[in-house]
Amino acid sequence: MKRIQMFAVFLLLTPLSALASEATPATQAANAAFSQTLPWTDKSEEELATKGFVATREDPLIRTADGKVVMDLSAYDFAKGDAPPTVNPSLWRHMGLLRQHGLFKVAPKIWQVRGFDISVMSIIETRSGFVIVDPLTSKEAAAAAMELVRKHIGNRPVKAVIYTHSHADHFGGVKGVVGEADVQSGKVQIIAPSGFMDHAVSENLTAGPAMSRRAAYQFGTTLPRGPLGQMGAGIGTVTSSGTLTLIPPTKTIERTGEILIVDGLRLEFQVTPGTEAPAEMNFFLPDLGALCLAENANVTMHNILPPRGALVRDSKAWAGYLTESRRLYGPKTTVLFTSHGWPRWGNGEINAYIGLHRDAYKYLHDQSVRLMNQGLTGEEIAERIALPDVLASKWYNRGYYGTMRHNAKAVYQRYLGWYDANPANLNGWPPEEAGAKYVAAMGGLEAAFKIAQTAFDNGDYRWSAEVASRIVFANKDDGPARELLAKSFEQMGYQAEGSLWRNMYLTGAKEARAAPSAPSGTTFAADMISSIGSSDLFELLAIRVDPAKALGKAAAVAFVFPERKERFLITLRNSVLVQEAESTSAADATVTMPRTAMLAMLFAGKSPAALMKDGTLKVEGNPAALVTLLSSLEAAGAQVPFAIVTP
Repeated sequence: MKRIQMFAVFLLLTPLSALASEATPATQAANAAFSQTLPWTDKSEEELATKGFVATREDPLIRTADGKVVMDLSAYDFAKGDAPPTVNPSLWRHMGLLRQHGLFKVAPKIWQVRGFDISVMSIIETRSGFVIVDPLTSKEAAAAAMELVRKHIGNRPVKAVIYTHSHADHFGGVKGVVGEADVQSGKVQIIAPSGFMDHAVSENLTAGPAMSRRAAYQFGTTLPRGPLGQMGAGIGTVTSSGTLTLIPPTKTIERTGEILIVDGLRLEFQVTPGTEAPAEMNFFLPDLGALCLAENANVTMHNILPPRGALVRDSKAWAGYLTESRRLYGPKTTVLFTSHGWPRWGNGEINAYIGLHRDAYKYLHDQSVRLMNQGLTGEEIAERIALPDVLASKWYNRGYYGTMRHNAKAVYQRYLGWYDANPANLNGWPPEEAGAKYVAAMGGLEAAFKIAQTAFDNGDYRWSAEVASRIVFANKDDGPARELLAKSFEQMGYQAEGSLWRNMYLTGAKEARAAPSAPSGTTFAADMISSIGSSDLFELLAIRVDPAKALGKAAAVAFVFPERKERFLITLRNSVLVQEAESTSAADATVTMPRTAMLAMLFAGKSPAALMKDGTLKVEGNPAALVTLLSSLEAAGAQVPFAIVTP
């Protein structure tokens, strides 16, 4: 154990910020070889990314009302010139395009604000106002974008807001664009695809804590921006960190071909469920020859299964809807814009782009399934699959956000699940137990470390990370193994073309060296919570039941929300919480209160005793039943992030 003791002394003398590695000769050689495979003569994306630039903010810092910075537009100014050794040359080129920010004119009456968030906000002029498409993630970022719009286009009223789909970066800034009172009065429409609210809630709340933790890896939110750290997020630079808001839709689009007229502007919609989001839609502007493909078309291959987690998307349906888009609107389109990245112009270019982008998703699906049916596992398919040159040579099909390797496993999972049919993998050991067994089989900690170090020295970072990870899970206090794991992650991050792979590797390296202590970000925003249905609210309670706390307990509590004319019977038994809407069955206790008070009790720390004291909460029957129910739940609120790369 001498190496561990020596390493402990090294750590005491070395600040954590100085531990990041430079690129090894093996990484430099790998990046140089990779560069030789890239279509450098194709400069078209550079031209598209800068076309139509008007202006940007003088102050690059977007802040909250109390001065907190939610977005630094200058954070990526370093991405100029030749790629440094610690960044894949293809990713460096891509970051140089994504870092551009400001107001851009797309076509007569169509504008975009890009670079103020991970997503793009589009602005369409109507007869007397604006339609805003996808108002970014936070109220502050959206308000800054609107300030720029009004300064350079005019101070017109917003007539409608379009949410193209159910992800937070496409609706979270809505209150920076419009006021809720104007929506409620009918002055402003909120237009969204059918199923928007159900999916916006389920993705952001049901699995919110786990997704938020994993999203910190995916987006590299704890990493410094720069050649040794975060290099964007593939479809944009980074998500703004301001106030997430939500105003529910006033109009939902149910079918393809549906037409709306907003202040003289005609919009024709194409519904595309199950593509990039469970609820998503494209739209066409017949009078302007303009097509918006939402997030179904991008400046990079997208994710079929995001690393942060989500339901597996349908790559076959995704490709099919792009085929439908081209058939319905391709002959009539002269300008194409999307919810991430930059537009495209010219009918021929647009139709070629849609077709080639579609073909990448179709190839991914068909070839993954073909190899799956030959008996290859997800890992084996990922090792073999690659786009043909005719598709891979297009910059927009490269894996800056989603990757062929990750997506092939997602296709496999969609059809066959996680199990690869080998019984040896049916009931494997968890990481800590497996780590101890691997290390013992290798001859102990010192022998295992030697194997990992040799792999690292030979430039085989996949194997050095694998072995070092086994050592760390066998002995979390093995400092040298944790450092070797961190260095292995770093080198793979420096070689990654995909920004998300880079972020995940470098975040893993950071956390191998020092466990995070700050709470994870959360999607449990006030607007999100207040917008969910009462049935969904009780389902959130059900997933907070702690079996140890609920052991042997039983209670039946009726909750009545008079202002909503709702009654739910909530039964706790066998450590399971079950809800029945409108049930008239007998309850141990009946709790009557406004639903807002229930939300305050569950998510804002308001105690039942305080609500009873001021008369907000009334209990008929046995008050102990309510205590039994609430005492069986995990506490709500921010928690220290769970470990990922360590036990």
